[in-house]
Amino acid sequence: MPARPEPVRIAVVGGGVSGLAGAHRLTTLLPDAEVTVLEGSPRVGGSLRRAEVGGVVVDVGAEAMLHRRPEAVGLARELGLADDVVHPATTTANLWSRGRLAPMPRTLMGVPVDLRALDGVISAKGLARAAMDAVLPPTELGDRDMSVGDLVEERLGKEVVDRLVEPLLGGVYAGHAREISARAAVPQVVALLERDRSLVRAAAATMPPPDRPAPPVFAGIRGGLGRLAEALAAVPGVRVRTGATVRDLAHRPGGGWNLVVGSTRDPEVLQYDAVVLATPARATARLLSDITPAAALALARIEYASMAIVTMAFPSRAFPEVAGSGFLVPPVDGRTVKAATFSFAKWDWVREAGADGDVVVVRCSIGRHRDEHVLQVSDDELVDTALADLSAAIGLSCRPVDSHVQRWGGALPQYAVGHLDRVAAVRAEVAGKPGLAVCGSAYEGLGIPACIASAERAAVRIVDGLTATTADVSRGSA
Repeated sequence: MPARPEPVRIAVVGGGVSGLAGAHRLTTLLPDAEVTVLEGSPRVGGSLRRAEVGGVVVDVGAEAMLHRRPEAVGLARELGLADDVVHPATTTANLWSRGRLAPMPRTLMGVPVDLRALDGVISAKGLARAAMDAVLPPTELGDRDMSVGDLVEERLGKEVVDRLVEPLLGGVYAGHAREISARAAVPQVVALLERDRSLVRAAAATMPPPDRPAPPVFAGIRGGLGRLAEALAAVPGVRVRTGATVRDLAHRPGGGWNLVVGSTRDPEVLQYDAVVLATPARATARLLSDITPAAALALARIEYASMAIVTMAFPSRAFPEVAGSGFLVPPVDGRTVKAATFSFAKWDWVREAGADGDVVVVRCSIGRHRDEHVLQVSDDELVDTALADLSAAIGLSCRPVDSHVQRWGGALPQYAVGHLDRVAAVRAEVAGKPGLAVCGSAYEGLGIPACIASAERAAVRIVDGLTATTADVSRGSA
């Protein structure tokens, strides 16, 4: 009887949502393959993490996923979480600007759809400058890229960037609008340039009529978005190894890859037929340095921002009455907190979970690119800083009954101007290496759906390459 062929062995390096999603997709495309996730830290999930605060288990990392993209919600349903996909109870947010809270004007990634709504948010001079958008000559990018801030400032002026665009992008990228690529971060805004010379008119035209309910923009999971990572880690057919730092990657003569895993004192050499690198850009650059130096150099140039999420539980009766789901803070005002989320108001399940303990849960985000010095204090000091800004913003006068500080060091890649060209160059280099693929937040998007799409693209590349290799071997044998 002929011996059964050895199963295909695939390593996924990195156990964040990209790595876990890629491993899951590999098992669905190649059910007989041995798929192993190698994660250097003690846990998987990346930016998806849950913790108990005041008796309520909540997200202390990413808490929402774009609903308008199908990848994340579709994956949640595929993993049996369909009944637990939920939408925010309120989508109304505020802007804490010039010492007062005001409703956040409707925008398309910072581009206002009605300049009248900016009254009180920006000055009369700023409003007059923004109104020039209607009469300025068209902005023609051609093949150029430019920063989001420079693009919006050219059309609408400096104040719109400082008071609207900066707080929005700060919440997503923890970066600076005048450094972030427009084509990579806000392609919707770039597309507006082709619709109308006025960004405001073009943005307004994309909005649904007032009498038609808008589809939900975001979704979450009851019990926390971290459940998505937990479900992925439990997928049958995927082996997960934590504390398994991959130190080196080398192409094996005859095909396949050698991975050096573990400590420098006790290294382990593992052999795989294919490898997916789902690691941050700099870690990926280190592993690719000998395999494709050009791709490694491009990846090494991607900078990252650090931030912290301060989650606090307050006594329900002592917490002031608030409106909306939270507030964003323009950095020009010099505050430390860049955003606050009233989790109990945003998510019904958080409010219900806190009702038993008579607590409400609030989270604050601190930290921007190159402002890491604000994070170089103790956890208690970060909590005190968050409390001080909450006190100034909403009149909070009580201390939390519990708090949790989650630090995300070097977690958010910065999409600098020209980012898409760098990514295209990396992908072109990696495409020439059979059995190798890359994925993650450093490429085509930071959001959960974008990371999942990147992972599934990598999985398909690996399977297509293995299938082609098998076909070539079969033809050679014949």
